[in-house]
Amino acid sequence: MDMSETSQPTIDEVDLLLANARLRDELEPYRDESIDTSTGRMNLRTENEYLASMLAWERAPALPIASWFTPVLELPPPDSLDDDSLNELLSATIEKLYSQKVVLRFTDHLSNRELYKIIYRDILPCCEKKVEIPGKFLEWRCFEDTDTWLRYYADAVERRRYQEEHDVRMPPSERPKYRRDLPH
Repeated sequence: MDMSETSQPTIDEVDLLLANARLRDELEPYRDESIDTSTGRMNLRTENEYLASMLAWERAPALPIASWFTPVLELPPPDSLDDDSLNELLSATIEKLYSQKVVLRFTDHLSNRELYKIIYRDILPCCEKKVEIPGKFLEWRCFEDTDTWLRYYADAVERRRYQEEHDVRMPPSERPKYRRDLPH
C-alpha cells in the first residue's frame, strides 16, 4: 500500500489543528455577538491567522496614539510654529506615524497647517488599539464629512451610487489643491 494514499493528517496539519483549538480556547472569554469566529471556507492556516489577529485585537491596549512612541510624541501647538517649521515638523511626524503603522488617507484637500492641526488635535490624543499584526495598518481618513469625500475623492461610480442611494444633490467634483505623496 502506498503511504501517500492514506488519509492520516500530516504533522503540519496536526500542528495547525492544535493551534486552531488553542486560539479558539483563548478567544472564548472575549466571545459575544460582536465576535464572529465562524470562518466559513477558509483553509486551516488562513483561519488560524484570522483567529490570531482577532485575539491580538482583543488583547491590545487602547492607548492615545501619541503614547505609541518612546518617548511620547508631543508636538508644539500649530499656532506657535511658522510655516517653514510647521512644514518640516509635519513631514517628520507623518514619517513617525507611518513607523507606528498609522497611515493618513485623503489629505490632499488640506493645507499643511490644516493637516498638522488634525494630527495635533485629533490623531495623537485619540485612543486606539495598538495591534502588532504584520502588514496591518491603522488608516486615518482625514475628512470629517461626506461632502468632502464626494467633492475630492469619490470617483464617478461612487458619486453616482451615493446619489442614487441617498437621493441628494451632489457637490461639484474638484481636484484637491495639495497633492501629497504620503507613505502607504
